[in-house]
Amino acid sequence: MSMVETKKHPEQVWTGHGYRIEPNKEHPRLYKVELEGWVVEQFLVDVKNISDEQLEYIPYQRLMVAKALQDLLDESFGETIRHILHDRLSGGFTVGLGGKDADAQDYVKFSTAFSHLAGIPNFDAMSKKYYARFSVKHTDDSDSYLRQAYRRFTLHTDGTYVDEPTDWLLMMKMEEENAAGGSSRLLHLDEWEDFEYFSNHSLASYPFTYKAPASKNVSEEVTRKTFYTWNNQPCICFIDQFVYPQTIQQAEYLQELSHSMEQSKAVIELELPVGDLVMLNNRFWLHGRGAFEQNTELHRELLRQRGRFVQ
Repeated sequence: MSMVETKKHPEQVWTGHGYRIEPNKEHPRLYKVELEGWVVEQFLVDVKNISDEQLEYIPYQRLMVAKALQDLLDESFGETIRHILHDRLSGGFTVGLGGKDADAQDYVKFSTAFSHLAGIPNFDAMSKKYYARFSVKHTDDSDSYLRQAYRRFTLHTDGTYVDEPTDWLLMMKMEEENAAGGSSRLLHLDEWEDFEYFSNHSLASYPFTYKAPASKNVSEEVTRKTFYTWNNQPCICFIDQFVYPQTIQQAEYLQELSHSMEQSKAVIELELPVGDLVMLNNRFWLHGRGAFEQNTELHRELLRQRGRFVQ
């Protein structure tokens, strides 16, 4: 019997002061967080005087941004967000500003509120901040698939090449012009048809070496098992670009694993409007991006945060 047949999808609905959380129509395992319009408007007013510099230089200000959002809702909101991210049946949600007018720094503050309700973001060596902003355009000369618009960005988990836990991932769309294609591609580990085969393979727990390209500003090498146990449940750590096998047998295993995930019928494409974010448990969700259609005027800006849970 396949993993898809043995797992049930979440059906819970939460309602509270200023919000509603329900199953997402785009994916049966994701939730959709809907904030009432007045909440978003008041949140942006309440955090208006927290400057870019304060967010970057004073770590506790980031938590105060999270407090500003939670104070408008109720004490259980943050607990519910953390519960969803930990929940193996789900592990993810989408949320947005509901079309409210906002600038780039408003998006940073909004995403910061959610990341700090979940935990603490890791330092992002690429941007040298706790978050990264990057653009995808028609031309690119980078050394990874992150900014290359016309290639499929294959399914992977984040944090493979850093020596710190990466429990969750947040991605937010900040700007988009002349973009067709480029959808987020998502795969929940328990939906993957070949999960049991690859997780029980003789190389499943082999400590592969991961190295980052120069653009990531990380020079250390780390070793990671592809499959491991977290909270008594099997999880995955993988990205095809940065893993360095030592033998042909190891290379075949990794290639077959990646190909199987890319061909999985359980992969879904998620379209996020500008001002929306998706937050995922990075230990049992894989993510990637479809290729864009060619357009010389293509432009998309994304924001990324990734980090760890705290008690």
